[in-house]
Amino acid sequence: MPVGGRKVAPVAVEKETATVTSTISGREVELTARWNRMFEPRVLTNYGPEGFAAIAALPGGESLEWCYGCGKCVPVCPVDMVGDYGPRKLHRKVQTGTELLTDADLWLCTACGNCLRVCPKQVDMLAIMPAVREAALSGSTVPAELQDVFEKTFRQGNALGQSQRRRAQWADSAGVPVRILAKNPAPVDVLLYVEDYWSFHPRGQDAARAFARVATALGIDWAILGAEEKTLGDSQRLAGEKGLFEALVEDAATTLAKYDFQRIVTPDPHAFNALVKEYPARGHSYDALHYTQLLAPLVGQIRWTRELDLKVTFHDPCYLGRQNGEYEAPRTLIEAIPGVQLVEMDRCRQNGYCCGGGGGGMWLDSFTGDHTTERLSERRVREAAQTGADVLVVCCPYEVSRFTDAAKATGHEDLRVCDIIELIDEAMRDGTDGV
Repeated sequence: MPVGGRKVAPVAVEKETATVTSTISGREVELTARWNRMFEPRVLTNYGPEGFAAIAALPGGESLEWCYGCGKCVPVCPVDMVGDYGPRKLHRKVQTGTELLTDADLWLCTACGNCLRVCPKQVDMLAIMPAVREAALSGSTVPAELQDVFEKTFRQGNALGQSQRRRAQWADSAGVPVRILAKNPAPVDVLLYVEDYWSFHPRGQDAARAFARVATALGIDWAILGAEEKTLGDSQRLAGEKGLFEALVEDAATTLAKYDFQRIVTPDPHAFNALVKEYPARGHSYDALHYTQLLAPLVGQIRWTRELDLKVTFHDPCYLGRQNGEYEAPRTLIEAIPGVQLVEMDRCRQNGYCCGGGGGGMWLDSFTGDHTTERLSERRVREAAQTGADVLVVCCPYEVSRFTDAAKATGHEDLRVCDIIELIDEAMRDGTDGV
């Protein structure tokens, strides 16, 4: 009790043994002095603050030590659902001596941001992980798959290591003219920043050609950069290659400054995130849209030619939805397609599950397979199949290939995976044009 206006700690009276009688059973129980000591403060004495100090010294790493262990982040962490993870668990590991810079846990985070959404202390893994990963790049613990992607991006300007001369080859079979600004540099309304997977991956090219046909049918004035385009690099940034990202920013900004366009549109939520957050922070601001945001206001102008009679479910991309607040544009497009019925998965919108491709995870499936019970994409496909949907629709170039592979791996080959733009294109064509 207060003495002289100050609180005084109670004095413990410890006996070697004590006998107490249960008020419920009436039995006598003998308690030792060790039992009395359970009420004493227990302090972590074997560990110092060095681990947190090292991470806090990295720009962006400061907030890890803000964690106070409430655990809200763990049940919403997609990696914890297929493994043993979460910011609170990382905090505890660092607290008890784990060197995060050399630990496999450093590379498992997909930077989905769901933990930050629920964290009362604003522990920001979207800043912590890139900072610590950047510091780890000079070591020997960087996964080989990631090093390979960094090298390909540095040399070729894209994560797939393809020749830049092939960037616009998908357009040759689009069935409509695709304007390349280097050949026709006149002012244009919409510059489509195609990004890597729509440019080079076969399934991504299907979506790119579908966009070309839809945009042309709607009378949109649009063009692409073709061989001048390089990746905007947001996933490489989140994977820790800040220097490479800064170089890509300058390359992209120099190229874009050559042309006169009103809006820049991209199918890639990661590229969209870079354009609306990272590039303006470095002095390069654009009127940027995801392609669903471009098309959603135009659904009343679309001339549909057939009903698709499909039950579909939609996967929210982390970097379109949770990171940038766009949930309605994709759904507006899906619900406008004649014959399509949309059913939601339990985890959707703000609490949408991650496909596993973010934060460098797109290129780390082999590595993460050694630390999780199944791929995040496989877990998500199971959830999609539970809705009874015929089609899992997406609007991120990473996801068509990821979910298609996951559907095969989990025995759900009948679950069709496609981009929203492919369904729109399908419903706009009568099937007789051979495209």
